[in-house]
Formats: sequence, structure tokens, C-alpha cells
Amino acid sequence: MPDSKQPNILFIQADQMTAFALGQYGNPLVKTPNIDRLAERGVVFENAYCNNPICASSRFSMMSGQLSSKIGAYDNAAEFPASIPTFAHYLRDLGYRTCLSGKMHFVGPDQLHGFEERVTTDIYPSDFGWTPDWLAEGHQLPPSGMSMRSVVEAGVSARSLQIDYDEEVCYQAEVKLWEYARAAEQKPFFLAASFTHPHNPFTTQQEFWDLYDHDEIDMPTVPSQPVEERDAWSQRYYHLIRNDEHDVTDADVRNARHAYYAMCSYIDHLIGRLLKVLNESGLADGTVIFFTADHGDMIGERGMWYKFNPYEGSIRVPLLVSAPGFVRGAKDPSLVSLVDLLPTFLDLATNGNPPPMVDPVDGRSLLPLLSGNAKDWQNEVMVEFTAEGTFAPALILRRGAYKYVYCETDPGMMYDLEKDPHELNNLCEDQAYSDLADEMLSEILTRWDPVSLRSEIIASQQRRHFLQKTMQSGAAPMWDFQPHWDASKQYLRSGNSPTHVKGLARFPFVSPKPPDHPR
Repeated sequence: MPDSKQPNILFIQADQMTAFALGQYGNPLVKTPNIDRLAERGVVFENAYCNNPICASSRFSMMSGQLSSKIGAYDNAAEFPASIPTFAHYLRDLGYRTCLSGKMHFVGPDQLHGFEERVTTDIYPSDFGWTPDWLAEGHQLPPSGMSMRSVVEAGVSARSLQIDYDEEVCYQAEVKLWEYARAAEQKPFFLAASFTHPHNPFTTQQEFWDLYDHDEIDMPTVPSQPVEERDAWSQRYYHLIRNDEHDVTDADVRNARHAYYAMCSYIDHLIGRLLKVLNESGLADGTVIFFTADHGDMIGERGMWYKFNPYEGSIRVPLLVSAPGFVRGAKDPSLVSLVDLLPTFLDLATNGNPPPMVDPVDGRSLLPLLSGNAKDWQNEVMVEFTAEGTFAPALILRRGAYKYVYCETDPGMMYDLEKDPHELNNLCEDQAYSDLADEMLSEILTRWDPVSLRSEIIASQQRRHFLQKTMQSGAAPMWDFQPHWDASKQYLRSGNSPTHVKGLARFPFVSPKPPDHPR
């Protein structure tokens, strides 16, 4: 446990990085030396989950510490209400400087949600344009237009939209860390550096591609089946991502996985840049580092790609926490999820004496696990999926070894993840497990009301479709965040002493020496 002084918090988030892409979770190929260093100095949570495998819903749930269905964060075009307290609000109230560099996929006119500063715009739109439609007939298509082009066109590119974005995110985060290091008033900070890699499209620069021998790239453990032999969810998903538009070859799969692994190495490279600034600025010893992702990626397993589904590749995320005073080099098998981050941050900021919550939260502080003092940890997580690719809420309970997936329109699915980590044996079809399946289903139906939730989601979708159509007529509102730079306060300006201003910018600070011969 860090000392009683409020620690700084550097929160690093990748986009669409499955836990299974890292060595800490069993991948022998992916090269991530900086993430490895974090793991050696901290705790790796082996069973960490997102609470909704889609970008916006996952992030809003994470920031609020509440399940996404409780705050109406159903999909990538659901507004995040400004009235919902987030960890950024709570940390500001506790005296922290809070800054966001990068993606958080905020939808709606509030583009800060408690952050005092935001130093980049977002990479995705902030309006209602990506709203699904559960009342539409025929096969659903993703409102974002996502398709299998990301797989069949995978490979090397010198530059991409995602590289442009993440270079800016990293640079602005580096600048902000140096600003914190040399600030006249040393207050604790919370800095979120949120990247868009390794989200599709799967393209990467040559230097990261060349880290891997193409012939050694592993193929999916669970091969693709003919569409008609897949479960109901997987059949819908096949059409959702427009898999029928392309004949995906083994060469395509290997290329895409090669690029994905290389994109993970690129993220690692950016993390290394941030760690370098922490070390050079003297901030490292007082900073707790969190690394995670908003959701996973199937990367070809079961013939599936991206997220939007209930399988482990989609909902399992890396979660590493590194800090002086915590357990080092540990792997914790406890079931945890992203809603646990808010209470964890508050425990860290208050040395285990957090303030009362304005709203009840669904998360639990990880501090006992980080300190090696956990007792009676309730070993379960709750996950939802309420966006495109289904016509009713998917409600998921993982308890101990077992995971149950309930969706009103589909047969139940239950797996023993300790004996069947690849989810090949649906225990709902095994009479020997009928009592356990009934118990898990009863627990899900006690915690959620799927009929009412479906009605609320459909009403929200139709409302947003109407509003989006209306707002695109005439002058459209501009909710996308606009970073503001006040150049009048940068560098040297009229009336300032060059010696004084440059002296203040020097790090470490050097006290001015009095002149030997004052005038």
C-alpha cells in the first residue's frame, strides 16, 4: 500500500485489446516489454472483464462504476448523462487535477464528465448517428459501417488514422506529465491516456510488423464452422459484420493476427514513452499505473472478429496495476471488472477511507487484492450486451468457474471455463448440469428485468433515431470536443523576462543565483 500521501494515478487504456494477446495471459508470441515491466512491478488480474463489450457502453460503465443498463448507456450512440458522477468528479472533489488525453467516446453535449482538462478531441463521433435498431427487419448491419475489410485488407501501412490519433494522444500525455512535474503547486493528478490501438482496421507500421516472423503467427485455436452449424448468436454476428461479403482465407486470418499483434507492440511502445517521462521527471515513485482495455477482440477465434459478443475473447480484458508498496509480480485469479476501478481509485486517493458515494456503484475496490489482504471476495462479475447484433439484452453472469449467457431470443449458454476455456461444451444441453443452469438463470432474472430493459432500449433507440434525423436538418449541433490552445500563454510573450520564463520551464528547477555584481 502506498504511503498516506495521495498518489498520482496514470490510467492507460487500449482499445479492443483482448487479454489473450498478452504474455501475462498465456500468449507466447506477442512482444510487449514495457507491459511486461509493469507486470513484474505489480499485480496482473487474470480474470478481468469489461461490463459491456462495446466502446462507449464499456467506458461509461467504467467511469460511473455502474452497469451500463442503469445509466442508459446501451450502445455506441447512447448519451452519457452529465448528471452521472464519474471517477473524474470524485477525484476532483478530493483535490486531484484530472486530465483526459485520447478516446473516451463520450456521446452528448457534455464532453468532459468531470475531467478538468481534455487535451485531444475524440476519434469517433459524439452524436446519435450510430444508434442500432432492434425493430429493423432482416439482418442487422452495424450503424458504424464496420465490415470484414479490416481483415482482408490487413497488413503494413506507413500511416493511418489510428496512428495519427495515438501519436497525438501520447505526445499530449507526455507534455502533461512534464507540466505536472514542474508545476509550482504540487497537487496529485489523474491522467488518462486512452489510445485507439489495436482496434481494427488491422494495419501497422513496418517496424512493428517486422518484430514477428509471419510464418510463426499462430492460427485461431477454435476454427471457423459453417454458418448454419453455429449457435444463434454467432449466426447473427456473421451477418452483422458482413462476413458474407468476403471469402476469408487462412492467409487473410494470419495477416490480420500478425497485424493485431504488431499493433499491440505499438501500444507497448507508446506506454514505454510514458514510463520514460515518469522516470525522467521523478514522478514514477509517487504514481500508481493502471493498464487495461475497454473490451477485447475475437481475432478470428470461432471465425469471429472484433467484439459485440459474449465469448471470452470479446469480454476479457487485461488489467495490470503497478505501484510502489503493492504486491509485486503477482497474478490474482479473482473475478474482477472495470466497474471496480472507480472505488479502487477513491480508496487510493483516501488511503482506504473513501467518501460516501453520491450514487450506489456496482464495483468493489481492488485495494484488498492489490495489498494481498483480501478476505471473502465475492467471486463473480456481471456483463451486459445491449447493442447491435442482438434483438434483446444479453445478460451474462460469471460466478466461479461457470458463465451463463441469457438472451430472451436464444437458447441459454453455460460453460465451465476452468475445464472448457474455449467454450465448446454448452452445459445447458447437458442434463447433468440442469440444476446449476436453473440456479444461474434464476440469479440473472433476479438481478435484471430483461423484458422491461428491452422495452427501454427500443424506446431509447427510436427516440435517438428521430433526434438524429431532426438534428441533421439545418444547422447540426457540434458536440465533438474542440481542444483549445491559448497561444498567448505559451513560450515567451511581450512583457515577460526571457531569463525568468525559461528558468521556470527548466526541470529540475534551479534556484536563481544572485548576481555577483548587482547593478
